[in-house]
Formats: sequence, C-alpha cells, structure tokens
Amino acid sequence: MPLDPQAKVVLDMMNAAGEMDLGVMKPAEMRAVLDNLALPGAVTPVASVEDRSVRGPDAEIPVRLYTPEGDGPHPVLVYFHGGGFVIGSIETHDGTCRDLAAGAGCVVVSVDYRLAPEHPFPAAPEDCYAATRWVAENADSIGGDASRIAVAGDSAGGNLAAVVALLCRDRGGPELVHQLLIYPVTNHAFDTDSYRDNAEGYLLTRGMMEWFWGHYLDRPEEGDDALASPLRAKDLSGVAPASVITAEFDPLRDEGEAYAQRLLGAGVRTGLTRYDGVFHGFFAMGAAIDKGRAAVAEAASALREAFGE
Repeated sequence: MPLDPQAKVVLDMMNAAGEMDLGVMKPAEMRAVLDNLALPGAVTPVASVEDRSVRGPDAEIPVRLYTPEGDGPHPVLVYFHGGGFVIGSIETHDGTCRDLAAGAGCVVVSVDYRLAPEHPFPAAPEDCYAATRWVAENADSIGGDASRIAVAGDSAGGNLAAVVALLCRDRGGPELVHQLLIYPVTNHAFDTDSYRDNAEGYLLTRGMMEWFWGHYLDRPEEGDDALASPLRAKDLSGVAPASVITAEFDPLRDEGEAYAQRLLGAGVRTGLTRYDGVFHGFFAMGAAIDKGRAAVAEAASALREAFGE
C-alpha cells in the first residue's frame, strides 16, 4: 500500500533536511544528528523518573527508572534503545519509555548500554544482560516485582532484547514473562526483499545498516554469532513469549517477521503485527503518526496481558 499520509508528511520533512554522507560521518556526528531529529510532542506523565547506575561486566551502566502511578510492587520492563548499536541513548528514548510505563503500568528500566565502535560486540548484549540480572536481583529496591520482568527494545534494541531472552534461557535466568521486539535487527545480512524494496528513501537505509554493522562488529564473521544475529540461533525453544512489531517500508521488516516465524516454529507463543504504510521509527512518532500511537497501545496491551494486569 502507499505511504500513510501522516507518515509521508514526517518523511518529507526529514528528507528535506538532506541526506547524511556516511562515507565521511563519524559516530559522534551521527549521534548529534539523531539528537536533532526528535519530534515535538506532549510528555507522558509518570509518578517519578530517577537516574541511577548498576553494576556491569566492566563498568557501571547508567539506567533511568520510570515508575508509574499507583501502588507497587509493579511489573518491570527492561528497555534497550535503538540506534544501530552506535547511536541513541536513554535521552533519545525518554518519550517511548514514559509511554510504556504509563500504558503498561510497569516500572521501566531504560539501559544506557555501551556503544560501538568504542565498545564493539559483544559489549552491548553483555551490558543488557547484566542490567536485566540486576533488575531481577534488586526489584524490591525499585518498587518492582521480580516474578514479572519483561524485556523490550526497538531496532538494535530489539536485537538486544531478543538476545537477552536467549541469554536468560541459557545462563539460568532470570525468567522473563515477555519480550517485546519493535522492528528488531535479527540478522547480519542484507539480502531480503524488504532490504531490496526499501533500500533508500524511508529514513533507515541499507547504507545506514551497513555502516552500523561495520562499526558494531570487529570482524564480519562475528555476525554469525547468535548473540549478534539471533535469527541464526540453532534453537529458539524455551525463550519468553514474544510480541513482534514491524513496519511495511522498513529494510528490517522481513528479518523481524522471519524471527517471529522462527519463534512460532519453536513453540514460543508469539504475536506479530505489521503496520502498513509506515517506516522504521514510527513507533516513537505518535505525536505525528496515528499508527505510532496505535502500536504503542498494542505493545502496552501485550505487556499488561503478560504481566497479568
């Protein structure tokens, strides 16, 4: 189907800002570009927001805690931001975390994991797993319920959520009740129909993904590792139930949907929704795109169900 009219307005505005020359851009410059892409919108209120740090495998990991209204203990969502493993932060995803905390009635722990190329693979998944373990071990201290923990992320963060779900299975916990994967990166490959059809013109491009992967991995062969490409995991059985959200005009569409099908084939209860007419990043654009708000509402509903709310 054609681009959603609201999505087209947003995309035209972003394209008017000019293309990024990834051949000369450094990660710090790319991070600055992302910081300036935020769309204005109302800030969803939550009961409290607190910045902390938790122990990581090599250093302290900054996190931001969003506590919803109401009496606890609340279920907990550990959130991993997107940005190709190279850009993004707890600041760029503040709005998304507020929306999910309020919509799902859960404490959201947003993780500021280490970024590549300064900290290449597997620093990010190890940080994210360490933060998830910390949440399970310290849930009481943040008003959370250790028996109701889920993970979530968008794009590269969706990759990290899927990988953390695998690590929780393989390293003896913690047990997760859900994994929410929002247009996730699942495979170090660029050979799908969606990569061919949406290579240019829809915000996230094939060239950008090649640039991100090139900074994330020290060697291309590392892309074969299931901790980099969860779609290549030999066995997906026994991981947490999942919700997968994809976008029609997104290079990552097919690999996200392939991962959902792999989960279903492994006997994992999985919901999959493709949002037609929109592009990568729409989930955070609810102020301008109705389908972004609808996707957030769907994600919050899936989380509430998983939490038994």
